[in-house]
Amino acid sequence: RSVYIFAKKNIQFDHKKISLFDGFQYGDEFGKINPLRKVPAMKDGDFCLAESIAIMMYLAEKFHTPDYWYPADLQKRARVNEYLSWQHSAIRIHGSKMLWFKLLIPKAMGVEVPKEKMDTAEENLDASLIIFEEKFLQDRPFIVGDKFSLADLVAVVEIMQPVGAGVDVFENRPKLKAWKDRVREEIGAELFDEAHQAILSLQEAVKTMDPKKMEPLKPKILKDLLS
Repeated sequence: RSVYIFAKKNIQFDHKKISLFDGFQYGDEFGKINPLRKVPAMKDGDFCLAESIAIMMYLAEKFHTPDYWYPADLQKRARVNEYLSWQHSAIRIHGSKMLWFKLLIPKAMGVEVPKEKMDTAEENLDASLIIFEEKFLQDRPFIVGDKFSLADLVAVVEIMQPVGAGVDVFENRPKLKAWKDRVREEIGAELFDEAHQAILSLQEAVKTMDPKKMEPLKPKILKDLLS
């Protein structure tokens, strides 16, 4: 979602949406673009690139996007990089786990998540959100200061993941909610809502999801997340 929003705001591109639950990422066509078999992936002529952060940095440099996205100022860029380096093992992984534990594993796979796993996931997400507010956001409008940046974009899409599972992470967190509202305004409400439509409709989508589609993915997902 972050790459999609960033690209929509800055460049002309062809967007190809694929269904991970249908296993398109394991086909030969996708494998030629990204052997890692993950989304997002980018193809620029003969040049292929994976990983959302790397893709957005590449696009920012190639297309000379407005400076606020990825500032030229050394210290401001360092602040963006600091957050992007931290979030992989914090907000991103814990937000993703809540989506899987609260929704996809029990509802789409029919597997009960052990209470201790769920409790730990909730505690880790809460701890990460506290760090986000106290260390990265503090009393500033945005992570870098007065200007919205790639750091805010990446942060908001990951923080929205548990929301897709019905977990209101903004409840009783007025500072976090106010920041999210500012980010949504910077992105544009229409684009923000479009980019998050799929994840926010997942609770309804899983009700009609064919469990057979999840079977090929089930062993690896359960091993990675529950073992």
